[in-house]
Amino acid sequence: MGGSTIVVGWGLGFALLALTALTVAVAAAGRLGVSVASVVAVGRAVAQLAVVSSLIVAVVESWPATVAFVALMFGVASWTSGRRMTRDHTGWAAALPILAGTVPVLVIVAATGAVPLRGIAVVPVAGIVIGGAMTATSLAGRRALDQLADRRGEYEAALSLGFLDRDAAIEVIRPSARDALVPALDQTRTVGLVTLPGAFVGVLLGSGDPVQAGAAQVLVLVGLLAAETIAVLVTVELIARGRIHRADSPGSARTARARSWSGAKRQLGRRPPGRS
Repeated sequence: MGGSTIVVGWGLGFALLALTALTVAVAAAGRLGVSVASVVAVGRAVAQLAVVSSLIVAVVESWPATVAFVALMFGVASWTSGRRMTRDHTGWAAALPILAGTVPVLVIVAATGAVPLRGIAVVPVAGIVIGGAMTATSLAGRRALDQLADRRGEYEAALSLGFLDRDAAIEVIRPSARDALVPALDQTRTVGLVTLPGAFVGVLLGSGDPVQAGAAQVLVLVGLLAAETIAVLVTVELIARGRIHRADSPGSARTARARSWSGAKRQLGRRPPGRS
């Protein structure tokens, strides 16, 4: 038993090194600029999973520890998503779409009994849903902010036609932000035909039957789709209202002041003759 464990350990180590080297080599050859980031990501994944693996048993046996661990996951997801979207302090508003997407899903699966109220079940489900909401928030936010910057002319044109700031921004960013749901939609459509995702494989490896595995996977996929849809909607709304922005994007304080000054000058230019 000990010998086979050592063999598996060495095999895993060599596989990780080989796959990391392959990733770096391809990224370098294609000049993608992510070689160092890939190595850092792999290193962090190994270190973080090593720590979590050593703590998870203690965490899931205590409700206070379980709640604290889920809160930690939520905090890290919010920070990560915020930094992906913008370097402005408004990036912390990324916590709102992630929370809005996660809470209803967890409440529903817990209230219906689909997931037992035990730490060993709550932690992985919460992690999957929070992770999905984080990814959707990052994708929708980056895409929306990019579009708002690239299509500033359309945004300003909508304002000149009498649109409110929020409505003008929505017209520009909503179609592109929908792209953030493509991965979740594709995964849900093709499950079982293209991929056998983690929840399905995990139940099978845990000696569960295929029906249980399929039920668990459907629950996860539908929960993810719901969480990500909510997260995208809230992200788009926050950006349209200027709650999340970049320093030079429409909705930032500086741009708003400039637009306000331009509007004031236009109003002054429209004063009727004979008035000072």
